[in-house]
Amino acid sequence: MPMPPESSSSASPSSSSPPSVAASVSASGPLPVFPPGFLWGASASAFQTEGAADADGKGPSGWDAFAAAGRVRGGADAARGTGFYHRYREDVALLAGLGVDAFRFSVSWPRVVPGGTGPVNPHGLDFYDRLVDELCAHGITPAPTLYHWDTPLPLDEAGGWLNRDTAQRFADYAAVVAERLADRVPLWMTLNEPAEVTLLGYALGEHAPGQKLLFDALPAAHHQLLAHGLAARALRAAGAGRVGIAVSHSPVRAAGDTEEDRFAAGLYDTLTNHLFADPLLTGAYPDESIAALMPGPVAEDLALIAQPLDFYGVNYYHPMLVGAPHPAAPDALDSFGGVGMPEGLPFGLRDIPGTERTAFGWPVVPEGLRELLLLLKERYGDRLPPVLITENGCSYEGVDDPRRIAFLDGHLRALHAAITEGVDVRGYFTWSLTDNIEWAEGAAQRFGLVHIDYETLARTPKASYGWYRDAIAAQRAAHGAG
Repeated sequence: MPMPPESSSSASPSSSSPPSVAASVSASGPLPVFPPGFLWGASASAFQTEGAADADGKGPSGWDAFAAAGRVRGGADAARGTGFYHRYREDVALLAGLGVDAFRFSVSWPRVVPGGTGPVNPHGLDFYDRLVDELCAHGITPAPTLYHWDTPLPLDEAGGWLNRDTAQRFADYAAVVAERLADRVPLWMTLNEPAEVTLLGYALGEHAPGQKLLFDALPAAHHQLLAHGLAARALRAAGAGRVGIAVSHSPVRAAGDTEEDRFAAGLYDTLTNHLFADPLLTGAYPDESIAALMPGPVAEDLALIAQPLDFYGVNYYHPMLVGAPHPAAPDALDSFGGVGMPEGLPFGLRDIPGTERTAFGWPVVPEGLRELLLLLKERYGDRLPPVLITENGCSYEGVDDPRRIAFLDGHLRALHAAITEGVDVRGYFTWSLTDNIEWAEGAAQRFGLVHIDYETLARTPKASYGWYRDAIAAQRAAHGAG
């Protein structure tokens, strides 16, 4: 995967430059040098940042309805977001100040096709056209994700991802976007984290569309995978360059050495990791009993789902410790990251002892990233395409954020170790550029390198912004690039 043009070292921003940030130096010293051509980036998503929820012809999404029903913590104004729709030039200037090579953003399906099918909204396409031009003007590679959870509300109301027709409607939308942008966009992602959509949106009801189907949610997984296959084919037909997907992964560890603990951990691993990666990379579900639960002509669908990928996007945040469902166990968790665990599940989540916690309560385990990448290489071998780390980040309060710096430093060192052990990783996108609406958590969790004042929407780069900027500059200097 060749390096795209280097970012803003020679470009002149068309908007004001970002505020200055003092240099930040990690206590661990300089990072090890990553391979030449390694891609450095940052990420964001449409629903979490754009705002302008009903402006310029945009239709409502399932998440807009979920927020309007009071399901977002603190009543955070998801309709306003961070104002990215109107302030994208300011945020592109912040990206240029970081010196990143690429920006991973998402295209809002209901902004482009408000009904999910039918007429295209020209104002929506125009917005992404302007955004892509702005990024290219700064030498930053646009890397759009076509679906980051914001299903058009009419499709949600017609069954959403439980309805096979949604997959075809997604492919139609993908073709529309690619026909407009493919001449300037070399890097495409179809879906973001289909596991979370299935688990949190359809199985547990904690995210939109709020259904609590438990194992009856499995068709939503299959239809998202089918949508990926159909959209990848449509993207390539429209002249898109490299096509991939962003899949969440966590190494799963058994809480004990009993047969019950090992079974529970294996089942959780299958449902959250292999249920998606296996069809994408091997053309088969990890278990015949799972395949039997999937709708439609599954064998034919799998052939489409498993078409070659140009890269495989990995979103990593933390490992999971899983054991048999013993609610009375002293380390048993009845919720995780704001998500409650219903009774009757065949596994139980456990607290990982001796680990620091983010403000979200997530364990900080940098070594888990190396562990995960080696597990993927071991399981899939030559079938694993070049990898991009498409999300990795943490929630902490404050503009002076040394714990975020330590988090990024530790995870990048673990990533480098995986590369030296033979995993073909071509790039890293931190989550996220700015603070944003963290789904059902609203404004309560701050993942950004840039602080957002939700009253004024003012942007203030954090200390971690300066650290990441300096780390990227040091990598360029090590390879003799300015």
